[in-house]
Amino acid sequence: MRPLGILSGTVIPRGGELFGNLREALIETEYGPAEVMRSDEVAFISRHGADPERYVLPHRINHRANMKALAELGVKEIVAINSAGSLHRKWKPGTIMIPEDFIFLAGIPSMFRDRYAHMTPRLDPGVRWRLLEAAQQSGVNAVDHGVYFQMPGPRLETRAEIRMIAQFADLVGMTLASEAVTAQEFGLAYGALCSVDNYGNGLAEEPLTVEQIVAHARENARVMIAVATRYLENYGRRTP
Repeated sequence: MRPLGILSGTVIPRGGELFGNLREALIETEYGPAEVMRSDEVAFISRHGADPERYVLPHRINHRANMKALAELGVKEIVAINSAGSLHRKWKPGTIMIPEDFIFLAGIPSMFRDRYAHMTPRLDPGVRWRLLEAAQQSGVNAVDHGVYFQMPGPRLETRAEIRMIAQFADLVGMTLASEAVTAQEFGLAYGALCSVDNYGNGLAEEPLTVEQIVAHARENARVMIAVATRYLENYGRRTP
């Protein structure tokens, strides 16, 4: 069977103990190296790096190398696990959302350099549906819509920025759009499971801190792991 691609960050820093007996591999690509933990069933990438002492900041993630490595390993389908901030008080920390669209107004590095390659970006509807199914089977009440707004990072957003983007989106983060577009360029079906780990700057009374975001992400990790594990089980049953 083709392995399922799983991408995660602070929610699940390493997948070797969670998604089977994975072995570490360094895949060299034309865009640079990619660290992958792999088996016959799973190809797992920690987008911020496998070593917590060498954290890769969002704006320095090599999305092209990661997606190229997954494609070379035979991956056709990707489940991305993302930590996000809420843009509305109704989406409290602890909310799980499976977004249907995204916004990113900055540039995304492309694999295309010298040929016509326009495409219409999207989150794969099949992967979205299967994520919703896995969440339901896991007893997780996931929000089945939503728009993710990507900011460049690594800094957090100002209060004015949060007020502006809240008019158009529900979540804010620093990675999903770049991953989704790059995955699509490599022919990979990409869907995202988002953990709301904090309110956007200005929505809560206390100022936002990175420590709070990480703490909430760890609290939500159990739920995200349950959904991703069920997705993998379902994937194994339908993939020859």
